[in-house]
Amino acid sequence: MLIEPLLHAAMPQRHAGKQRGTVMLIALILLVALSLAGIALVRSVSTSNIIAGNLAFQQAATHSADVGVEAAVTFLEANSALVAGVSPLHSSVTSGAGTRYLAVRQDPAAGQSWDAFWNATLAGSGAVNTLAADGAGNTVSYVIHRLCNAAGAPAYPGCSSSPTDATSAGNSYGAGVVQLIAPRQVYYRVTTRVAGPRNTLSYVQVIVAI
Repeated sequence: MLIEPLLHAAMPQRHAGKQRGTVMLIALILLVALSLAGIALVRSVSTSNIIAGNLAFQQAATHSADVGVEAAVTFLEANSALVAGVSPLHSSVTSGAGTRYLAVRQDPAAGQSWDAFWNATLAGSGAVNTLAADGAGNTVSYVIHRLCNAAGAPAYPGCSSSPTDATSAGNSYGAGVVQLIAPRQVYYRVTTRVAGPRNTLSYVQVIVAI
């Protein structure tokens, strides 16, 4: 008479044990899934931060190029005046403590990048001006080219220039009208190279007419 109640009492305990084992298995699976999701989220955030940081460094390097451009423009303006028909800008300057300058145009070869041209040709030409690194760690270098085929006084054709010159006049010839005369301006190209943190490299070019 006592055997049957004992059997009935033992059966629910075995069933509860199986339930507890199933719940534990499901909990472990969920824990693993949540762990993987957390790892993926952390990696995604880390990658986004790296990309945003790189873009910020690139933008800062591009903005730093303005310093090189302003230094080049200051040099051109200070040396553009003619003295007895001669200007310091008629000849290249590739040595000394002052600003370096090229009176002759140089361009990359077909299919050559500006960085390759800079390293292969400009870096060893003595024409590169390098400024002290700024607070952001960007080092600005710049080269000034006069867009002419030869040194000396500008010759046309042979130099890139504005389409007007001292012999051109306005299209109005009415009585008492003053003819418009504009001096020919020579074009100069300023190429600025900025090397910054995280191997950031930026090139900026500006054409100046003086």
